[in-house]
Amino acid sequence: MHQADPVADLDLEAEYNNRARVPEHPGIMQGWAADAAAYRAERPPVALRYGSGEREVMDLFEAGEGPTVLFIHGGYWQALDRSWFSHMARGLNARGIGVAVPSYDLCPNVGVGRIVEQMRAAGQALAAHTARSFVAAGHSAGGHLSACLLATDWAELGTPVRPVNAAYAISGLFDLNPLVPTSINRALGLDAAEATRLSPLHWSPPAGSRLDAVVGGAESGEYLRQSRRMAERWSAQGVTTRYEAIEGANHFTVIAGLADPDSAMVARVAELAAH
Repeated sequence: MHQADPVADLDLEAEYNNRARVPEHPGIMQGWAADAAAYRAERPPVALRYGSGEREVMDLFEAGEGPTVLFIHGGYWQALDRSWFSHMARGLNARGIGVAVPSYDLCPNVGVGRIVEQMRAAGQALAAHTARSFVAAGHSAGGHLSACLLATDWAELGTPVRPVNAAYAISGLFDLNPLVPTSINRALGLDAAEATRLSPLHWSPPAGSRLDAVVGGAESGEYLRQSRRMAERWSAQGVTTRYEAIEGANHFTVIAGLADPDSAMVARVAELAAH
């Protein structure tokens, strides 16, 4: 029996254009910038370079000898940098967990595939610096990139010990094909073949690894579907997965919990980092 395409009849522009969906987003993002600057002033990070490019740097908010989280920012691979998200380290730092926040080059100056390569290099640099594995966490495009890191064949890259022990993907995009006909793709330049190649939904993750796919309950049906489907698909391949929709949260408010040491989100990421 032919299986219907779940996105065939959807208005994909409306489903994936989060700035249009959340008209109050400028105020939320201004809050990010202010909170991030305040946290950097309170707790200056160590700048850790992972490549020679201007943006190939991460801010490491250290927290002693405890575990580490790599937090990868969103912006549809075409906007923002690490300076907007320093406060995402606050909650985990309070629990003795270090947090690295990298920048990366943006589309259309580079392709999405190059950004995946950069985050792999960032992961290698972080693991070498701390001599420990880490949890890959990220929001939106960063959710996609965190899943990519978990499913990377690190031995093929000359890193025999897998540096990523879990991924916590917030509002991630795991199948890039629905983006191809949208305005978002003007900067990405994806065709169907490249979108499929760069979609971790279709990759083979390491059995026994762990993935949380978390999404705002007030996000579009497509974002909810993507996270739910990712958890189901990887669970069938031997990954311990968890799907969660955070009630009332939209695409921009869903990450707020990372700045709160007492939030359920921080408690969960800390749990992943402890194992």
